[in-house]
Amino acid sequence: MTRIFRLFGNIVRSLFILPDWFRFRRGSDSRFPLRLIDCLPRFGDKTAATDFDLHYIYHPAWAARILATTRPAGHVDFSSTLSFSTIVSAFLPVRFYDFRPAAIELSGLKSAQADLTKLSFASDSLPSVSCLHTIEHIGLGRYGDPLDPQGDLKALLELQRVTAPGGDLLIAVPIGHPRLRFNAHRIYSYDQLISALPEMTLQEFSLISEQERRLIPQADPRLADRESYGCGCFWFKKKIV
Repeated sequence: MTRIFRLFGNIVRSLFILPDWFRFRRGSDSRFPLRLIDCLPRFGDKTAATDFDLHYIYHPAWAARILATTRPAGHVDFSSTLSFSTIVSAFLPVRFYDFRPAAIELSGLKSAQADLTKLSFASDSLPSVSCLHTIEHIGLGRYGDPLDPQGDLKALLELQRVTAPGGDLLIAVPIGHPRLRFNAHRIYSYDQLISALPEMTLQEFSLISEQERRLIPQADPRLADRESYGCGCFWFKKKIV
């Protein structure tokens, strides 16, 4: 029954593209049968420019460019958007960890489970680490993780702990006026993120600005305060004591 309703709905939506269908049919070759029942209408894509999600296009691109600069022998990613690890693993061995492990098999990529609030890695053991657009979710229960108001701070301290002295830690979080959008995410101020990682030295702060709709490299931190939901991209190095 569901299939019948889906088919009926598809036919109804096809009525809106009939003018294009008839024009296409007049010049169509014989390689494919052209039937209305096979139409799969898609609306909203006839735009002057390609639209994209500012945060999720720019922050992986920013992080990949950092890795192209640092050129580590390998990289460990915690729960960033999976496409980041799958692409980077084409030229750099990557270990990907998530609270909900990804059943994915690719050369150069290993995937396993991890809880960011209590990592099993030894202290000072990972030279190159990333956690992108993830910290803001931890402890809110959105992904089945335990409810914990301090979950994000625990995760940041764990990332700091496992990063090797002199190693790199890449963090991306929503930034602007501090706000908790339960159970979706948190929005941090610039100072909140910096103060949560006392053993780290900031190498670069770049801002994905929703106001200006672009990535601002080496941004003035004061720009973050103007955002309601920007994305702060932080490149840290762990201090060598």
